[in-house]
Amino acid sequence: MKLITDSLTEKLLANGRAQRAAMDNGDDALDFKPVVKLFAPDAQCTWLLTELDPDGGLVFGLCDLGMGGPELGYVSLIELSSVRGKLGLPVERDLHFEADKTISAYADEARSRGHIVT
Repeated sequence: MKLITDSLTEKLLANGRAQRAAMDNGDDALDFKPVVKLFAPDAQCTWLLTELDPDGGLVFGLCDLGMGGPELGYVSLIELSSVRGKLGLPVERDLHFEADKTISAYADEARSRGHIVT
């Protein structure tokens, strides 16, 4: 299975371009709904991604490495594709994930609970 499909990549890129335009105009950061949820099936790691930097392979989103401190930030797509859990399983995409709130709402809840809740 492809980690991030072409159609998801296009949505992430569109959000990345919109975010860059907002920042270039001096506007507040845009608060997108996550486009994709990735997880490590044999580790307690989850990523909710909202945008792809138009200049490279960095994606922005809520990152939870299973240590009780989820945070918003950038992560490399190349690094994500190389992550393996205890059993050596690769990161997967949650095929059934549909965001029902913005990334800031997910982040607020994750911070209060110590992990991402979807």
